[in-house]
Amino acid sequence: MCRSIKTLRPPALPEEATREDIHAAALQYVRKVSGFRAPAAHNREVFDHAVEAIAEATAQLLGDLEVRGAASRAS
Repeated sequence: MCRSIKTLRPPALPEEATREDIHAAALQYVRKVSGFRAPAAHNREVFDHAVEAIAEATAQLLGDLEVRGAASRAS
């Protein structure tokens, strides 16, 4: 699918994903699924809303994931 979307959790990403990382991944996903790199003016609102919804869901997912061994590495 979107090969340019990178894994946003350790150990693939050594530090916490930033809001910019999450937004970029959400934007790539919406671009791929919609087939539009940039939406036409009449689709801009729905496109932007989708990016924000996916970014929010991604942030929640990353915040809720339990990564095995993460606690022992932080010590």
